[in-house]
Amino acid sequence: MDILSKEKRSWNMSRIKSRDTKPELIVRSLLHRLGYRFRLHSSKLPGRPDIVLKKYGTVIFVHGCFWHRHEGCPKAYSPKSRVTFWQGKFEENVKRDRRKITELKNLGWKVMTIWECQTGDVDYLASLISREIRKR
Repeated sequence: MDILSKEKRSWNMSRIKSRDTKPELIVRSLLHRLGYRFRLHSSKLPGRPDIVLKKYGTVIFVHGCFWHRHEGCPKAYSPKSRVTFWQGKFEENVKRDRRKITELKNLGWKVMTIWECQTGDVDYLASLISREIRKR
């Protein structure tokens, strides 16, 4: 049983952002400092990638560990209430992510996923991003 009323839970859930999240802002700021120029949330591409580096043929998804089920991450815990609902929701999110990544790759894009938990160490993130973009 949820400890919050239906109205309070609905209010909480309505405050969860899908764009301009803190992890996304960290990645965008870092990319800008590293000299990369990019576009945001291209509706012309499958899955509306968070960041599009057209010059490098690369798109970046900045995923929340909880919503997109980052394996082995403590932030990817499962709620104890409405287990069946949450399990189904998480499975659909992961399936959709895989499907959109496949579609992007078939269109010739290189796809990079940055997890929320990776944004805590900016030096590590900078080396990861630079290495992945240069590799591609």
